[in-house]
Amino acid sequence: MKMLLSTAAIALIFGNVAFAQTPATTPGAKPAATAAAPSGSSNCEAQAVSKSGKPLTGAAKTSFMKKCEGGTTQAAAATCETKAVGKNGKPLAGAAKTAFMKKCEADAGK
Repeated sequence: MKMLLSTAAIALIFGNVAFAQTPATTPGAKPAATAAAPSGSSNCEAQAVSKSGKPLTGAAKTSFMKKCEGGTTQAAAATCETKAVGKNGKPLAGAAKTAFMKKCEADAGK
């Protein structure tokens, strides 16, 4: 029993030392690599890796980047969906909603 307690105590002590040695990051600080490029494209650049772990090149990279950066339109669509409310406070439906969504997404893309 003493052996178990002493092993647990040693594990706790050395476990905390290992966590103490990791570099602390401040919430507002950005790593140097992402500070140079816009955040959306640098995130996509980092994700543009093939299944074998090699960076994508050529047409594969171009296609991936278009899909990755297209995620901003999905966010805009979600924002427009929440704004699609009529004067009476009820959600828009049918042609009114379609027209509103088309205009809102076009404005968000600019």
